[in-house]
Amino acid sequence: MDVGINKYDLMRSICQDSLVDFVKEFWEVLVPDEELIWNWHIKYLCDELQQVAERVIAKKPKEYDLVINISPGSTKSTLASIMLPAWMWSRMPSARIIGGSYSSELSMDLSRKNRDMVRSEKYQKMFPNIELRMDQDVKSYFANTSGGSRYATSTGGAVTGFHAHLIVIDDPLDPGLAVSEIELKKANTWITETINQRKVDKTITPIILIMQRLHQNDPTADILRRAKEAQRNAVLQGNEDAPMRVKHICLPAEVSERVHPPELKKKYVGGLMDPVRLSEEVLNDIRPKEYLYAGQFMQWPVPVGGGMFKIERLAIDVPPARHWQQIVRFWDKAATEGGGAYSVGVKMGKDEQGYYWVLHVCRGRWSSEVREERILQCAQIDGKDVIVGLEQEPGASGKTDVRTTIKMLAGYRIKAVCPSGDKTQRADPFSVQVNSRNVRMAAGEWNTAYLEELEFFPASTYKDQVDASSGAFDLLSTPVIRAGGPKRQYART
Repeated sequence: MDVGINKYDLMRSICQDSLVDFVKEFWEVLVPDEELIWNWHIKYLCDELQQVAERVIAKKPKEYDLVINISPGSTKSTLASIMLPAWMWSRMPSARIIGGSYSSELSMDLSRKNRDMVRSEKYQKMFPNIELRMDQDVKSYFANTSGGSRYATSTGGAVTGFHAHLIVIDDPLDPGLAVSEIELKKANTWITETINQRKVDKTITPIILIMQRLHQNDPTADILRRAKEAQRNAVLQGNEDAPMRVKHICLPAEVSERVHPPELKKKYVGGLMDPVRLSEEVLNDIRPKEYLYAGQFMQWPVPVGGGMFKIERLAIDVPPARHWQQIVRFWDKAATEGGGAYSVGVKMGKDEQGYYWVLHVCRGRWSSEVREERILQCAQIDGKDVIVGLEQEPGASGKTDVRTTIKMLAGYRIKAVCPSGDKTQRADPFSVQVNSRNVRMAAGEWNTAYLEELEFFPASTYKDQVDASSGAFDLLSTPVIRAGGPKRQYART
């Protein structure tokens, strides 16, 4: 009896049944000089990856796309971009796989490691039916004789002519460029409009996105937002049991409310996701770099302890039924319809006890004509006791725009303001009051978007609500002395 053949026959069956066992068996092939350091998250992620792949192998419609957020140095690329494709070929030799990362160098390196594993003596003995084609065997694209292939691309890259049974996107954003609006838009558009169209069957082919969080509007946020909108629309159309078509796994380095699913918190040891790879000593070296630590390790790209605004100190409450010292609505205007910045009107008041209240936010991407209609409508609803503040942009066009609005609002109290300093400087006085628990907010459907912008500011995708709030607060907190008496009043024109 040939013992060697029996051994490989036995291991073949075990590895084909379990991605976890495949990883354990082939780790030495990939990293011959390093022992596999086991942690609970490896098995958990392997099981989740296998669950998605099993439906592809069985040619069943996908239940969801998979989004995984986890720290660097957690073997995420090894599992998703190297081990998973090699394992999938052992079960489905005809599988066509697309792998993408933020740079061609990274995506080709992961592809090369995947190819080296398939070429290895151990893999070939265990899966002798997987034979690479000699005429299609380069790092960026290699194929086997059963019709399977693996194509490596980068964010923004063309994938013309290739269609996949499985798409794995591994770190689509360069951490050094994540604050760039251009790079964010490129990554999100590439995933939704390019990669999303390169599927053998749209009902079956899943997308697996595995990355560290880098920005409020990074691909994780974009995919989750689109999935929630699709679910909400399905519910509105009568499908009350519409499922969320994206499964989100979030594993921050330290236990927090961001852990998802929440039941995984009990797997953390001493509050740490991986006490060996990401020990307290390792994390202590990274914590001083607040933005890096918050995004890449805690999976929430806001500095530790909050950004400029500590939104947990902004209480949502019922506005007082008493007289107000003053109420204003300040407008930060934009003229782009359907995209770009928002036009925002923040209504803010100061009560008799000196607390500031954010009472309402009117926000939208409107044409200039529709925007002016909204400003007039809000003024009519607010009443003539409410001062209307207008941010006047520099230059002749800014003056003309403000004069047009003032003319439209004849009969209302208006204050035009030429802002000085950048948005962060202007927001500082308001943030001090928020962080000192001197600001409260009326409940409304606009609360979520408002709080999110404040929480991420100044790294937030949009800054219009903060800018309008800064203007409103400035009007409320800067009284002037009018000629004819010492009484302190708020400026108006």
